[in-house]
Amino acid sequence: AFAAILEDRSVITWGDPYYGGDSSKVQHQLRSVEKVQATTCAFAAILADGPVITWGYPDAGGDSSRVEHELKSVQQIQATDSAFAAILSDGSVIAWGVPEKGGDNSAVQDQLKGVQQIQATGSAFAAILEDRSVITWGDPYYGGDSSKVQHQLRSVEKVQATTCAFAAILADGPVITWGYPDAGGDSSRVEHELKSVQQIQATDSAFAAILSDGSVIAWGVPEKGGDNSAVQDQLKGVQQIQATGSAFAAILE
Repeated sequence: AFAAILEDRSVITWGDPYYGGDSSKVQHQLRSVEKVQATTCAFAAILADGPVITWGYPDAGGDSSRVEHELKSVQQIQATDSAFAAILSDGSVIAWGVPEKGGDNSAVQDQLKGVQQIQATGSAFAAILEDRSVITWGDPYYGGDSSKVQHQLRSVEKVQATTCAFAAILADGPVITWGYPDAGGDSSRVEHELKSVQQIQATDSAFAAILSDGSVIAWGVPEKGGDNSAVQDQLKGVQQIQATGSAFAAILE
């Protein structure tokens, strides 16, 4: 389904009614809308004064009644396939939706302070804190468990995600990965090459990193873009990379 924000900050929806295409039950509340975020089955709208209105498939984030009283002064929302995570103005995080997909952050709630940014795989969240460390929750196999690399997650600049794994760029340019190994969570094959990384793009199951010299390093499922050996010699002066679910396109200098 689609949700369109109009000039007057109201919202019009269409598509599968069960997956967010029917917003009739909350239509009267959809005023002064600032942003809309989506899981695969539900929408969440941040209003101008900070509350959040949700609709769509209830279990996948469309029903926020459990945390409704806490959703005040919301700054931004991130989503997995079936859960939402909202950063409040005080830097804390409220999550709802399917618990196993990141909708339950109670195990790390006390650590989620001074949160600056949240990234998501299909089933887990990764939050960058004020001190540039990272806290994760959700499906442990899909990035929700970062314990093996936790000591390395310092001075984190950015986090990118496939549907099953995370990749964090550190301040001095190396990359730390975790999550489902085959889908980008294991970067040991290219680890020695991942220096001075400027940005990372992702398909469903592979990552591609642009280095400071304009070259590209890829890893993950080969058929999903994790093997760029056939075009490696042509990937020089790369400025930007875009991705579908299974392929990459690089814009050169």
